[in-house]
Amino acid sequence: MEAGRGSRGAGVLPGFVVVLAAIAGVSYTAWILEFLLSPDIDVVDGYVSELSARGQPYHQVFSAGDFVTGVLTVGVALAALFMLRRRPWAVLGWSCLLLFGVWAIGDSAFSMDCAPSIDTACALRERADRVSFSHQFHSVTSSMAIFFGIAALLALSIGARRYGWWPALARWGWLLALTETVLSLATLVLMYFGVWLGLAQRLQISVLCMGLLVIAWALYTDWLRHRQACAALAPIRPPREKAGSTPP
Repeated sequence: MEAGRGSRGAGVLPGFVVVLAAIAGVSYTAWILEFLLSPDIDVVDGYVSELSARGQPYHQVFSAGDFVTGVLTVGVALAALFMLRRRPWAVLGWSCLLLFGVWAIGDSAFSMDCAPSIDTACALRERADRVSFSHQFHSVTSSMAIFFGIAALLALSIGARRYGWWPALARWGWLLALTETVLSLATLVLMYFGVWLGLAQRLQISVLCMGLLVIAWALYTDWLRHRQACAALAPIRPPREKAGSTPP
């Protein structure tokens, strides 16, 4: 039996799944630690992916952020696909969120060799195509994570509006998806000029973090409403008799 499924609404996920969704959004902000752990990477022009490059100190911390986000997001998406109502836009949205999680794990697994923005030798190796497959493939994993993140937010927001579910996603999901799309297109333009790429990437990731937190909030709202409804319908229990008292 599907948890919390009703004749109206999307259904309700267990509370611990909602918590995992929130943690996934928070762990995706691991790049903020660069101000403490990797201050050499330029925030304006340095890629976020350079933080997890194998040649950088504390690269395990930043790789762990992507890995945790990916694993938890996959878990949340699978729970939603199996336990919530299956309507076309919702299924598409959760499936895209699952793929976002898979590619986020890929970001962690296929890290860059070095940081080209601060390492001239690394930049020359890139131009000469003498970097590892992992270094080259990282651009694919990052691009696919962004793509499926946008697709998930857009599909879930459309489903929320069409089915009358998840008010937070209905209100903010499409706006975050649109903002992320604009930032992605802006990044392509900035790549041509070779400036502000780091800033654009950090904005992209921040918007995706907000999207994950909005999804968590939408799931939490349904969970809370379900708990309140159950409490209201619970029978009123008579007060317990004190020990040693005799009934009248």
